[in-house]
Amino acid sequence: MIRKEELVLVNEWDKTFPKSEKVDHSKVTFVNRYGITLAADMYVPKNAMGKLPAIAVSGPFGAVKEQCSGLYAQTMAERGFLSIAFDPSFTGESGGSVRCMASPDINTEDFMAAVDFLSLNEKVDADRIGIIGICGWGGMALNTAALDTRIKATVASTMYDMTRVNAKGYFDSADSEEARYNAKAAMCAQRLEDLKNGEYKLGGGVVDPLPEDAPFFVKDYYDYYKTARGYHERSLNSNGGWNVIGCESFINQPILRYSNEIRSAVLLIHGENAHSCYFSRDAYADMIRDSKYADNKELMIIPGAVHTDLYDGGGKDAIPFDKIEGFFNKYMK
Repeated sequence: MIRKEELVLVNEWDKTFPKSEKVDHSKVTFVNRYGITLAADMYVPKNAMGKLPAIAVSGPFGAVKEQCSGLYAQTMAERGFLSIAFDPSFTGESGGSVRCMASPDINTEDFMAAVDFLSLNEKVDADRIGIIGICGWGGMALNTAALDTRIKATVASTMYDMTRVNAKGYFDSADSEEARYNAKAAMCAQRLEDLKNGEYKLGGGVVDPLPEDAPFFVKDYYDYYKTARGYHERSLNSNGGWNVIGCESFINQPILRYSNEIRSAVLLIHGENAHSCYFSRDAYADMIRDSKYADNKELMIIPGAVHTDLYDGGGKDAIPFDKIEGFFNKYMK
């Protein structure tokens, strides 16, 4: 029997973006196949008639639905889509213990469970469901699209492949057997320390205070997660971060292995000046290489934009919502 965990949900508006008067908002929950209950914000266009196309949104990696995934979901609801933004397992208001853990498998399942929920919702046209993944959940979204044949269209925005960065380091700077061995050995040692101490050690969120010599991408993250622009009390990146061993299994579990077998439509969006742009460029090249399904795949580069500009627009309307709306309308007919 499928049972839901009892979650404690915040009912007042506590987002990092203003509430829209064009949509109705409510809290919902659903269960994934591991029995973990996920919490989501649902946004429905006001006065909507008939069954609606629907979108599930999550990300970035270490963020919560009160940050940019909620902004994406609410904006898409303003444009006619029933949308949910959900917290992945072990984070935010969602269930799962131990907290602050991540899993390529479970977090991909989180997206599939969101599609389950939407497919069975009486307000949704089950033949018109799409997903949006932001940052690390962009990679999860692509992995989900490779698994879930119900998904008609996928958008990956400012995408990270978390398996690649854990296995090879930023910019593939630690892509060697020795570097991976040392990383694995350190986490194995940490596992025993955690058990001895009776608690899991946190790895730390975005560095604070910000060092003067910090790389630009660290400054970029700080500007979002550690300021009024994007700080949230439940966000891992804004606070203590993931457990040190939280992403251990990512090292040897590539999530984009069969991305060139995705038959449904995919749109990758990335900022031209984002430190992470190589993830989307490479993922797109791999997705269309020797693929029979390349015609509905697209890479969109936003001139001058950096990584977090696609979180909330960066004060310059960098998120191409018109493009995203048109993409979903085209492929979710």
